[in-house]
Amino acid sequence: MQITSPRLRAALLAAASLTLVAAVLPPPKALGIGDPLFPELGNPGYDVLSYDLSLTYKDNRSPLDAVTVIHARARQPLERINLDFTNGTVASAEVNGEPARFESAGEDLVLTPARPVADNMPLHITVRHTSNPRGRGDGGWVLTDDGLAMANQADAAHRVFPCNDHPADKAYFTFRITTPAGLTAVANGVPGALAAPRAAATTWTYRTLHPMATELAQVSVGDSAVIHGTGPHGLPLRNVVPTADRGQLEPWLKKTAGHIEWMEKRVGPYPFENYGVLIARAKTGFELETQTLTLFEHGLFTGEGYPEWYVESVMVHELAHQWFGDSVTPRTWSDLWLNEGHATWYEALYADGLGKYSLERRMREAYQRSDQWRAAGGPPAAPKPAPPGKKIGLFRPAVYDGAALILYALRQEIGPEAFDRVERRWVSEHRDAVAGTRDFVRLASEEAGRDLAPFLEPWLYGKTTPAMPGHPEWGGAKRV
Repeated sequence: MQITSPRLRAALLAAASLTLVAAVLPPPKALGIGDPLFPELGNPGYDVLSYDLSLTYKDNRSPLDAVTVIHARARQPLERINLDFTNGTVASAEVNGEPARFESAGEDLVLTPARPVADNMPLHITVRHTSNPRGRGDGGWVLTDDGLAMANQADAAHRVFPCNDHPADKAYFTFRITTPAGLTAVANGVPGALAAPRAAATTWTYRTLHPMATELAQVSVGDSAVIHGTGPHGLPLRNVVPTADRGQLEPWLKKTAGHIEWMEKRVGPYPFENYGVLIARAKTGFELETQTLTLFEHGLFTGEGYPEWYVESVMVHELAHQWFGDSVTPRTWSDLWLNEGHATWYEALYADGLGKYSLERRMREAYQRSDQWRAAGGPPAAPKPAPPGKKIGLFRPAVYDGAALILYALRQEIGPEAFDRVERRWVSEHRDAVAGTRDFVRLASEEAGRDLAPFLEPWLYGKTTPAMPGHPEWGGAKRV
């Protein structure tokens, strides 16, 4: 048979090449970047520069049709490319414009390109797939009364879209969400041009102006009201609430500008393009600092039993994460204490300022429990890994109040003025980047004018809690 079509000839040559490569390569396997707490999370060999994610939403029972486009750069020669992805069906994949073979290995999607990728070569990856909102229930899509929201922390973004699902690889995002008429879609970042609504559907576009970790991605679809306002220095505020609850929730939304002003006085300018809260009719058991658009449970604001000072303190906790965890992202998941410890610190400081729960009382109570927390889950900067075959429960008291206790001890040791300089430098020098525990110890030592490693390392890694500077009455590491 004579092949006369150039396009058909090219397709057959690509298929032959894939067959040849597949014949000589070993079976695909799941890979990771070596994070001790999530050994198969992230993928070596490339750096993601941007994601372009298109989603078509029908209802919160049906899989979404999706196209994920990844722009990356190879860091080494690659015969295969591993992406983190599960809980969806892949229809096709391309690498640099050519069809790629795709297989699953564990929770990895393994692509075999038509030709090997050279070191430092640009990577343009396109995956056409579905994204199932009715998954395993351990992160990713969150079902709401009127649609969906997203909660990817710590390792669940890959249950929504193919990605390099580790915070060490931050990237820019563009979202294109098509919804039935009458629903509203929101996502991180700033809105782009709204596609001309058709009779049955509307496409919404958003893009981030700063790089973002996959765990911080947010997409929500529902019967939502988007309420705009202005924060300090003209910062655009964008809050998203169920339309029916707008009147009830607006008094809470008006507090956000003051919270931002309060944080800026302590750590410097807000680091992103806009900010707001996304209040969803869902029961998650947590609030989540998705970048520029924090996810909150509806019940936090409408349920009984939550005093106003407590709700505001939680709002400040999640806002503080925009600096600590979102802008400055942990290098490894063992560095999570830098996220949660700082957010808890500013939460506690805010409550102290309201005169409702003193900082010293909260730190003293944390100190009394610290040894128990360390025994149960490991010290703040070295959480115990999960037993073989078990999923880790990473969000433990030791990385919240136990980590805030480290910051209190540091302030006691070097004084409030030096401590404030540490905080401001930390979020300024590592803005839009990743940083870890060693970086923090080094920066604190520079501000203190002496090596703080001998002081901080027992607090970070010790099995027992050291004596608290300035509080001999609290006891020491050998207390019973």
